Amino acid sequence: EALLAEAAEPGAPARPCPCPLPSGDTALSRLVRRLLSARRSLDLCLFSFSCPQLARAVQLLHRRGVRVRLVTDAQYMGLHGSQIGRLRHAGIQVRHDQHSGYMHHKFAIVDRRMLITGSLNWTAQAIQSNRENVLVVEDAEYVKAFQEEFERIWEEYNPANYRFF
Repeated sequence: EALLAEAAEPGAPARPCPCPLPSGDTALSRLVRRLLSARRSLDLCLFSFSCPQLARAVQLLHRRGVRVRLVTDAQYMGLHGSQIGRLRHAGIQVRHDQHSGYMHHKFAIVDRRMLITGSLNWTAQAIQSNRENVLVVEDAEYVKAFQEEFERIWEEYNPANYRFF
């Protein structure tokens, strides 16, 4: 509840959302609420992740016993403000690309039943200042396609598969 209250606080200046939101609700609190609905698994495939509130939600799920896996971009994860090290330190499984080009996906799958995707990078800048879109889908066909993509990338980025020569 404290995490949701923090996400709903209008502390940081943000452009008003033209979408109707219930009183006291923000796009961030809606996203946190969806993430916290996970009971078994949370698979994240994110280019960038520096939003502390979202990182705390992911850590909370991990502490509750939810299996959390994160795929991210190698170049981004070391930048100032990135939450990737914090998540890794908490024991969350993290994999990243080993080649040039960006791992530019931005999606989450909650309990293999809910897909959260869109243009949103999980950064404070994007959440507070950018014009972004987030789509939440519970259609099994779409979730399955994204889950298959996640599993493909997860295996591709398995350190046991890296070739150094």
